[in-house]
Amino acid sequence: MNISFSWTEVRNYLILLALFLAIDAVWLLGIAKGLYAKQLGYLMAAKPRLWAALLFYLLYVLGLSVFVLHPALAAGSGSVALLKGMLFGLVAYATYDLTNLATIRDWPVLVTALDLVWGAAVSGGSSALAYLIIRGM
Repeated sequence: MNISFSWTEVRNYLILLALFLAIDAVWLLGIAKGLYAKQLGYLMAAKPRLWAALLFYLLYVLGLSVFVLHPALAAGSGSVALLKGMLFGLVAYATYDLTNLATIRDWPVLVTALDLVWGAAVSGGSSALAYLIIRGM
């Protein structure tokens, strides 16, 4: 297995990272902010740990890049980017949310359901957009 990355792959990762961050920021800072505060306020930290959020984004988008974007570009298929991205997002977000639902008292089912849909949407959408941008370069 080749672990080295080319400059093109680094560029593609950065494009995907920028898209994912931008789309997720709209969700977190706009649409879902009040919902999370209402549903999870009793669990939320007064001040988020930004280093942990940054680490999540860097690692998560690395996974999207390796397991979704790179295969989609190799296949020459935007639908592969969209569908594999949606599946990757659903599985990853389900890992977090369903574990919380199983183990944290009073974890809201609504948050789990919305997060699963959002995880699939943001992952598939950002992967498909990155694919289109990269193919257009």
